[in-house]
Amino acid sequence: METDPINTEVNAKRRLRLRPATPEDRPLLERWDTEPHVVAANPNDKWEWQTELAHPAEGCQQFIAEREGRAIGFIQILDPARDESGYWGEVGDGLRAIDIWIGEPEELGKGYGTTMMQLALAHCFADPRVSAVLIDPLADNRRAQRFYERLGFRFVEKRRLGNDLCCIYRLERSDWLA
Repeated sequence: METDPINTEVNAKRRLRLRPATPEDRPLLERWDTEPHVVAANPNDKWEWQTELAHPAEGCQQFIAEREGRAIGFIQILDPARDESGYWGEVGDGLRAIDIWIGEPEELGKGYGTTMMQLALAHCFADPRVSAVLIDPLADNRRAQRFYERLGFRFVEKRRLGNDLCCIYRLERSDWLA
């Protein structure tokens, strides 16, 4: 049994694991960036995969979700207080922010997103300094908002982030542990 917090018990439910993304994942991530469901969730995001995978920003971790060895999704976990882009604005220490998507269209609606988030949250909260996790679905993406609410995230505010109007959600450590 692996003890890495990214591979917790929830892993057994759907046979998923998260592994660090590498520069070799670039063609896969670039392909996923063209999938209509990924574009719809992130219409203004322009990822620079070659740079991001080769030289991840400080405080940023990127993972590929694999189901039985086959890549199906992506997760990025970052410390928004250390994010050089300033995307999250002024935030305190002890937070993490998560970006997540299922890349393969045929894997949508099978519960993998839930399992991926559970693995990511376990990873975030394995660090005792992390007090809460933030997420920022588009304001008009009610399906994503309901998904995060089912996981225990609470709505904080609507905020313009970059070119998008987003709903900011927050999951406190105490709510995750409950």
